[in-house]
Amino acid sequence: MSETTGKRDVVQRHQIADYLNIGTSESPNWVLMGVGFTSLNENFGAESESSKYVNEASESSSVTSYKSVFPFEAHLIKSQEAVNALYTVGRNHLVGAEAEFEYCRVELFDGKASAESTYAARKFLVSAEVSSIEGDKKQSVKGNLNAVGDPVDGYFNTKTPAFTAA
Repeated sequence: MSETTGKRDVVQRHQIADYLNIGTSESPNWVLMGVGFTSLNENFGAESESSKYVNEASESSSVTSYKSVFPFEAHLIKSQEAVNALYTVGRNHLVGAEAEFEYCRVELFDGKASAESTYAARKFLVSAEVSSIEGDKKQSVKGNLNAVGDPVDGYFNTKTPAFTAA
């Protein structure tokens, strides 16, 4: 719907799909981070630097870097591979490369898909920081996926599933 009809095309959360590669880079196994996940957000973490010059009354700021973080919370459901992969990181106290995954954020709302079931996406290398498992009844896994380096722009096919760099 357009602005002229009085309705706005506000992107809904279900129009963003998240996939975790629980395989390897050489033999990927992309699984949907859907069922079980009660929240999965994106914080860009823009960092800036300010300078005030002697001839100016106000400071000027410039963005210098980003520190992307994806906070998550998920119910621990045995059949959900993405949840279990993250749980295993915390349970087994995995560190370094053993706690890293490829992660894709797919923009299902992007009408510029390059082919059927293929949408604009960004692939990140993330370090899984699992902070807790808690709950009086249902057990929830909480933590952050911390970006390692810069994202790779590309396309994600939700049927195959596979990522292709732009």
